Amino acid sequence: MKTLAGVGIVVVLACMAQWARGADWPQWRGPDRDGVSAETGWFKEGATARVVWEASVGAGYSAVAIRGGRLYTAGNRENRDEVVCLDAASGKQVWKHDYACPSGSYPGPRSTPATDQASVYVVSRQAQVICLEAATGVCRWQRDLKADLGVSVPTWGIAGSPVLEGELLLVNVGARGVALNKNTGATQWDSGGAGTGYASPVIAGSGAGRSVLLFAAKRVVAADLATGRQLWEYPWETSYNVNAADPVLVEDKIFITTGYDRGGALLKVQQGAPAAVWENKSLGSHFGTPVVRKGFAYGGHGNTGRGSLRCIELATGTVKWDFPGMLYASVLLAGDRLLIQGEKGVLAVAEATPEKYHELWQAKVLDGVCWTMPTLCNGLVYCRNDKGRLVCLDLKGP
Repeated sequence: MKTLAGVGIVVVLACMAQWARGADWPQWRGPDRDGVSAETGWFKEGATARVVWEASVGAGYSAVAIRGGRLYTAGNRENRDEVVCLDAASGKQVWKHDYACPSGSYPGPRSTPATDQASVYVVSRQAQVICLEAATGVCRWQRDLKADLGVSVPTWGIAGSPVLEGELLLVNVGARGVALNKNTGATQWDSGGAGTGYASPVIAGSGAGRSVLLFAAKRVVAADLATGRQLWEYPWETSYNVNAADPVLVEDKIFITTGYDRGGALLKVQQGAPAAVWENKSLGSHFGTPVVRKGFAYGGHGNTGRGSLRCIELATGTVKWDFPGMLYASVLLAGDRLLIQGEKGVLAVAEATPEKYHELWQAKVLDGVCWTMPTLCNGLVYCRNDKGRLVCLDLKGP
């Protein structure tokens, strides 16, 4: 018996060594809000997409946030949004909280919850902000920013995810966002009601010089994090005001990209004013935010239904390769690999290299429309479609 137990321990340790446990994924685009996972060993070439569990979470496009073994996401059923908490390993429901919200066109919520150890924060397509107790789902506070502050709701609803920064909860509504006290919901600062974009806030800088970048309806704008005072703006008009991909920080520069044949630009801020290093149509992402590795950006190019996956060199804006096989796609970066969710339900793994598109694996894992970015957390991959089918996948074995 002792010998068998020893063998068992060795086998378990060997299996654990095959992948490195990463950080939780507590918000939109991960722990550092950049679409990058630190995990390794989560994928094995030749693996099948083993379904660990699946759940129905209601219509919508919310990705998942994971902290401490619990998963949080949102959907809509019969004009009521549902925020659900599931066990991340088993899919078993822990709690559910629902509230009235019209499903709208392209039904359901767009934003992804954000969570700290105590609370879960969600934003509805109608600018309702709700703080729930992470352990139980009990509502701690809620705000209706449309009614309270007169913020505008764009044509397809609020899509930006909430961002936690210190004691602040930041939401992309109005001219350059709103900051709420995360504990009470009280308004710390707001910026007026007009001009809401579809992207999520991005924090830049450090210490007292921190700012929040927002892609508003017709411009990119930077505001002082503490006061909301505008620091600068850069005009950027896109058809239907769909500025939906988040600004991407690249060292001392900012990469922006939008669809509808608008393209992208690399901005550099000098003496408080932004200027374009380059502007072209090499990478125009409808709404999926690209990821960056070693000076190259990887992301969906074009609009849904007819796009491709592209790699560009950020220094020059030059296209390095274009792969049309996924149509429009959302991308996550883990080490030197891309985890790609195609809009028709194909999940793929490819090398993150500018040399060429080199696919290592693919499988169809969902039906319907898949516009939601995949999540990688603790060795498992989470994908959902627009109807609310959420699947947890293991790509580590046959």
